[in-house]
Amino acid sequence: MLLALDVGNTNVTIGAFTGERLAGRWRLRTIREQTADEWGILLRNLFSLSSLELSSVDGVIIASVVPAVDQPLEAMAQRYFGRRPLFVNATLDLGLPICYDNPHEVGADRLANAVAALRNYGGPVVAVDFGTTINFDIVSASGEFLGGVICPGIGMSISGLVAQTARLPMVDFREPEKLIGSNTVGSITSGLYYGFVGLIDGVLERLAGELGSELKAVATGGQGHMIARSSRWVKIYDEDLTLQGLRIIWERNGAAAPPGGQAPHESLLA
Repeated sequence: MLLALDVGNTNVTIGAFTGERLAGRWRLRTIREQTADEWGILLRNLFSLSSLELSSVDGVIIASVVPAVDQPLEAMAQRYFGRRPLFVNATLDLGLPICYDNPHEVGADRLANAVAALRNYGGPVVAVDFGTTINFDIVSASGEFLGGVICPGIGMSISGLVAQTARLPMVDFREPEKLIGSNTVGSITSGLYYGFVGLIDGVLERLAGELGSELKAVATGGQGHMIARSSRWVKIYDEDLTLQGLRIIWERNGAAAPPGGQAPHESLLA
């Protein structure tokens, strides 16, 4: 079984793969102060609730954009699974050239998204990931990672709107009942939803102008499924795109992963 962790600034998405099948998926808050033992206890409980065995894990892969949690997660993997994790970066065999000025600047989650989008949908393709930021990651028709576009995320924009105004209330991001709001909450909801739909379609339209009308757009993460309902360009929502990318990267690099660390922690395997 492969344990895959996608560590973002807001959430950690965890997947357990048996072969190509995603046997379990969980999402936790990213807590930078969490210790290796706290991570281990959380995973034990998640595995137990899903009737999965910790002892079945024979590989761990991590895509992290939060350096503060890397060491605790590495220690957790060695202590509780007896495995040293494979951290995703541009030096691995990804199956696609990285055409970035400095490949090491590309976030590990973006690399995983590009790998999965190319494998599952073919190029040219754009992975649009709705996380703390909105990332557009572009793969050419010939399978090259060309680069991307990074925009402020939806949650960030909502928080900024409330923080910078005296009387506007906090609202949830959702599709509004009507375009023209007849009250303040409705007006904000409409502005946020259609504003981000317009942003997404505007960027994708410009990308299609460069890459051709055969360009495919795949949304993942957060509110991507809501955007896909109204977008002219985003017709595919793939909730597990990043996790699938991690699985594919493991298939290409797992044999070269570092050897295991300590024996699994007996108290968690019991």
